[in-house]
Amino acid sequence: MAEINYHEQEKQKNTLRLRTLLKSLPPFAFEFFRGIEPTTSPRTRIAYAYDLRIFFEYILENHPKLKNKVINELEIKDLEEITPDHIEMFLEYLNYYSRPDPNNPDKIVEYQNDERAKSRKLAAIRTFYLYFYKRRKISTNPPSLVESPKIHEKNIIRLEVDEVARLLDEVESGENLTDTQKKYHHYTRLRDLALITLLLGTGIRVSECVGLNISDIDFDVNGLKIIRKGGNEMVIYFGDEVEEALRNYLEERLKKQPKPGHEDALFLSLQNRRLTVRSVQNLVKKYASLVTKLKNISPHKLRSTYGTNLYRETGDIYLVADVLGHKDVNTTRRHYAQIDDDRRRKAAKVVKLRKI
Repeated sequence: MAEINYHEQEKQKNTLRLRTLLKSLPPFAFEFFRGIEPTTSPRTRIAYAYDLRIFFEYILENHPKLKNKVINELEIKDLEEITPDHIEMFLEYLNYYSRPDPNNPDKIVEYQNDERAKSRKLAAIRTFYLYFYKRRKISTNPPSLVESPKIHEKNIIRLEVDEVARLLDEVESGENLTDTQKKYHHYTRLRDLALITLLLGTGIRVSECVGLNISDIDFDVNGLKIIRKGGNEMVIYFGDEVEEALRNYLEERLKKQPKPGHEDALFLSLQNRRLTVRSVQNLVKKYASLVTKLKNISPHKLRSTYGTNLYRETGDIYLVADVLGHKDVNTTRRHYAQIDDDRRRKAAKVVKLRKI
């Protein structure tokens, strides 16, 4: 069997997920998703589908004129029956609601949404309405009249320098793992150390990490070929510590017999299959919980740690944006503005007006 291209495989899985989700949306939604396909990623379209499904479920249960319809009976003209008030009530509903579990109708699941989640759902509704409004298939655009929820900025959770060192020491030694975990650690130590060192030393996303193949590594230039979010290919570079961890792991990795279709995968599970995103998330959480109890550390927090360290060392926000793969430097600037604020606070203490 030919090597499975991880990113193509993910695209296929997401395409099938979206097709399933479209069955729970109004028939005219298909036109919208077909129209935005060239400019959006499969993950974005899936997120839109989930958000729109919740919206239409709410409308069908609560709108006086539409509550007698089922989802397949909705037409484009019905969008004009929905007013800004209905959308605002929907946003309030998102604060807390409960629904049957899609996989188990006998089980009730409770949901809560913060400002960011509500803002994202409103953005999906706005994009949906704007698509049909610009094509003159509807004459009103009520979501454009609804204010976005005020988002309270949160400090980025990241590891401090001493926490990074302790995390790597813990991965290498496994000293504080449970007896059961230590048995597995014997087989995964070099893999886990290479993986976490790579995340901390390059700032790549977890999806980019699990998609890596052995053939993507070039030790002549210490570079990695990765597929960015959105499908763009890029080479990123790593330092000596990452090189050492990768070389040590590769000695062991090349002795393994991967399952068919996973021959070139860089990071393998104990079943000799390519590691999944969920596996890496659990792996990072396992080790990080031994280092810090107050911070909920995920692979994305390791990415933030790298971005913070790079910005502190270089002060170059454009370099950080480029290496992290941010399309808009303002996204990077917002994330790392706190570091600038710390610098300004230090500046206030440097200049003395009177020597004491």
